Amino acid sequence: MVQEYLELSLSPEDYTLLTDLYQLTMIACYVGEKIDQRQASFELFVRKLPTGFGYLIAMGLAQALDYLEKFRFSSEQIDALKSTGIFANAPSEFWSLLAEAKFTGNVWAVKEGTAIFPNQPLLRIEAPLWQGQLVETYLLNTMNYQTLIATKAARMRDIAGNSTKLLEFGTRRAFSPQASVLAARAALAGGMDATSNVLAALKLGRKPVGTMAHSLVMAISAVEGSEEDAFKSFQRYFPTATLLIDTYDTLSATRLLARRVKQGEMQISGVRLDSGNLVELSQKVRSLLPKVRIFASGDIDEWEIARLQKENACIDGYGIGTKLVTGVPVNGVYKLVEIDGIPAMKNTTGKVSYPGRKQIYRYLENGQLKQDYLGLMAEDVLSQTEPHTDSFVKLMIQVVKNGEMLQTSESLEAIAKRTAISVASLPPETRSLENPILPPMKISHKLQQLTQKTQANSS
Repeated sequence: MVQEYLELSLSPEDYTLLTDLYQLTMIACYVGEKIDQRQASFELFVRKLPTGFGYLIAMGLAQALDYLEKFRFSSEQIDALKSTGIFANAPSEFWSLLAEAKFTGNVWAVKEGTAIFPNQPLLRIEAPLWQGQLVETYLLNTMNYQTLIATKAARMRDIAGNSTKLLEFGTRRAFSPQASVLAARAALAGGMDATSNVLAALKLGRKPVGTMAHSLVMAISAVEGSEEDAFKSFQRYFPTATLLIDTYDTLSATRLLARRVKQGEMQISGVRLDSGNLVELSQKVRSLLPKVRIFASGDIDEWEIARLQKENACIDGYGIGTKLVTGVPVNGVYKLVEIDGIPAMKNTTGKVSYPGRKQIYRYLENGQLKQDYLGLMAEDVLSQTEPHTDSFVKLMIQVVKNGEMLQTSESLEAIAKRTAISVASLPPETRSLENPILPPMKISHKLQQLTQKTQANSS
């Protein structure tokens, strides 16, 4: 009988089982066919970008590597799998394989914070077939979601400019408690200044930020008599806190605060608007409280920031939640590209993938992206191009060798800096919110030849 799990919170020890069933059934088949130890290469990439996106910011590598480093099956997990009855016909060697499981392969990846485009691998696993197969689900889960959040954060930062404060407020809208922590990390790495998620902030070595909710104003107003009492009470304990001023009448609250500031009775560092006509309200608040920072929240995204700026809203910062941590997903896929040195590819209409282990060659001129080349790892792509070779950067680097990590984890500050530089290197038409145009990417000669040969062999 399958054990009933009432506790659904996760720990790192659970991640090995955080996979789709077919990964395990395929591995059992590989073991039975005695091909489980064949060397295989899998690449994680996107076929197309979400609608309205001109680029993606690669993110989630740190969690992917942590997962691979801790890759193990406990005896309790193996017993739980056996109890399902699904694997009754699996070879006995399947269970021995799981009992001794450890990731022993190589990993190549682009650095977090790097702009990438369709068909460019974010990551490649080179390992025994069974290992490369089993890790697919978790890698897609963590890298797809964090890449989406980092990209949205980068787009918002790009539109808002460097002087505008951007705060991540998405915990209550993220798809799970675990997702809220990953979203906070990706948002900070993508360019956000801070997060309201206390757990995420403390784990990431940051100070959490926040304001106040309407419920505090409503509760203290009801008990003590007025909205002003609520403001004074909160300031008594948090004197530099941003005050939420739209619980009742925004302009009445603003005039009240302006009088108290003028009379020297209060000092206010910031106010937040969460509803109404943000352009009109922010302009009026600015006229009444000229030295106070104005924050806005409530279904903010990059298009809304652009609109508010165009209409001359007086807003110094944004708290961004729902439209940052949700949205159209990054549809990353994970495909076998080589096994025992034999190139492999998917050849279905609309879902063709390029075979072989690949490298991304990026041509930069004065810090600006001019051209990407997708080629094979062992190929001299530079000889096929006119630009000077010093202008090329190879984006995929080896981060794991024979199961051993080759580098320590990067700080969020370093990743955020790379994100900013990477976005700034993109052409204006690629950064545009309206009908963005992808920069050109050429497929190298040998990759084209290998693709055609592999297609012919598979038809």
